[in-house]
Amino acid sequence: MQNWIDAYSWINIRFLLQGLWITILISVISVILSFIIGSVLGIIRYAKIPYLSRIVGFIIDVIRNLPLLLIIFFVYFGLPAFGFKPDTIPAAILAMTVFESMMIAEIIRSGILAVDPGQMEASRAMGMKMSQAMWHIVLPQAYKKMIPALVSQFISLIKDTSLATIIVVPELMQHGQVVYGQDPNYIIPVFVAMAVMYFVVCYALSLLSKFIDRRMA
Repeated sequence: MQNWIDAYSWINIRFLLQGLWITILISVISVILSFIIGSVLGIIRYAKIPYLSRIVGFIIDVIRNLPLLLIIFFVYFGLPAFGFKPDTIPAAILAMTVFESMMIAEIIRSGILAVDPGQMEASRAMGMKMSQAMWHIVLPQAYKKMIPALVSQFISLIKDTSLATIIVVPELMQHGQVVYGQDPNYIIPVFVAMAVMYFVVCYALSLLSKFIDRRMA
């Protein structure tokens, strides 16, 4: 019992919370960037633009089938060979943005395909350009259908930030390793604390998703 009390000292808890803040920061920035990039790529793949859509589709399929850990390694250890050496946090954000963008692109494409094709045809018949119909008619309906899938992907991203500890990003998992490195008896208490922190963040996000889904229903 004393080990648990010592492991949960304010200094250790504050250190873990600092790691959680880095985890949330990396996740939020990656989510925003990947949502923007993924939306663009998903629309391009859906639009069937000659050559471009096929190239984008090929890139999406390749990256989606690679382990995120491999992409993190490539960004941090591979890019310096091309003259670009990012710090640990930017490297983690870049790797996760690239990976998540491909996942979101496929969700976006599937969401657009789920919208009745007659919506686009009716919009074009009314004189709207394809871009106008996509922005004002199709995408609002598609995003509504995609909320559960997008939130699930974003929750996965939050949990995947733990992989960034391999390049010593000071996120929650890495801070946890530092704490239980002081004493092997801290391992279980620290893992319990980290599990609670991950659960609170991810569950809060899932509740937000349900709230938005109900409001938009």
